[in-house]
Amino acid sequence: MDDEYKARLAGIFREKGIEKVMTCPQAMEINKEYGIPLADIGKYCNTSQIKIRGCQLGCFR
Repeated sequence: MDDEYKARLAGIFREKGIEKVMTCPQAMEINKEYGIPLADIGKYCNTSQIKIRGCQLGCFR
């Protein structure tokens, strides 16, 4: 994941008001709205110390 892509994700998360915790439905919404793969959302959350709560499908561990 390059710096430009990380910056794009950071901007999306800021826009959505996500700082330390996000829900699985929020991740799904970002996926649908911006076309960001769920795996990339999970990787970004892991490297940015953002917890994903209420995971519905086991996509994020």
